[in-house]
Amino acid sequence: MHFLDQAKIFLKSGAGGPGAVSFRREKYVEYGGPDGGNGGRGGDIIFEAVQGLNTLIDFRYAQHFKAKRGNHGQGKDRTGAAAPDMVIKVPVGTQVLSEDKEVVLADFTDVGQRLVMLEGGQGGRGNASYKSATNRAPRQHQPGEPGEEMWVWLRLKLLADVGLLGLPNAGKSTFINAVSNARAKVGHYAFTTLVPKLGVVRHKGREFVLADIPGLIEGAADGAGIGDRFLGHIERCRVLIHLIDIAGEDPAEAMRVVEEELSAYGAGLDDKPRLVALNKLDLADAELVAGFAEELMEAGAEEVFAVSGATGEGIEQLLDAVLQYLPDRTSTETKGVEVDDVEEDGGDWSPI
Repeated sequence: MHFLDQAKIFLKSGAGGPGAVSFRREKYVEYGGPDGGNGGRGGDIIFEAVQGLNTLIDFRYAQHFKAKRGNHGQGKDRTGAAAPDMVIKVPVGTQVLSEDKEVVLADFTDVGQRLVMLEGGQGGRGNASYKSATNRAPRQHQPGEPGEEMWVWLRLKLLADVGLLGLPNAGKSTFINAVSNARAKVGHYAFTTLVPKLGVVRHKGREFVLADIPGLIEGAADGAGIGDRFLGHIERCRVLIHLIDIAGEDPAEAMRVVEEELSAYGAGLDDKPRLVALNKLDLADAELVAGFAEELMEAGAEEVFAVSGATGEGIEQLLDAVLQYLPDRTSTETKGVEVDDVEEDGGDWSPI
């Protein structure tokens, strides 16, 4: 299954059914009269957040959603049937934006959340509704109100408690595989991760959802590398873990690059609490770790953890620190869900 977090779709609610022009014609009945019924109401366009979805890939192949129109009225004062509503199911964490992406029209953060985005048109009046003391045989009727239509963007922001970020090849995939049920791809080259990954971490009787995003490089806010497109998936996180490769040339510079990209992106990411962790502890001696930790503290880190995703060393202390930022809740209340593997779609696909 491909991962897709943006899609542009067209919505159109159903038009109302036309009212009927009819007159009573019955044998042995001396007086007839108008008996045309009203038209039925058109279908609404409704969004609903459901569990079990973690991508917008369905909207890559179906981009037009049109509700049915209401049935027309009939004689004998019969009102036309209302059209069924069209319910569009989206993953939890989906935002609905205006066509220019300037206005957030809806934000689905809970399972079962529903919103009527477009209302169907009202059915037209039949000629029976125009009958009066001075207009005994009206022939006018209404055609029914037209439906509403609009283009919208869907943008998925994964719901996670903790975000994992860093430069490419910092060991994020190995780390998330070590602490959670995720099965992220691991490779000895940069940009092994092309799409965000989710994993459920179980630590000391508590659960939380960890999100791993592709690595950032200098200039990501201007489109360098994969860019900062996937930073939106950690906007809702309570705390961020910044992994730094201890085998890198300059850990302090690595922290500076990521910090500047978070600041350039905005959306409150640079204000979120961050835990700085020197990763690949198994590749360095204690003296080198202490020296790098001191440099990071001087560069602005409040506390530095030394961990190894490969051996598990130091991970327990880091997860203990993470729990301090999370609410104490049972596993049944965890808002994240276990995510199946998704095929990494490396193409820069756009629906328009």
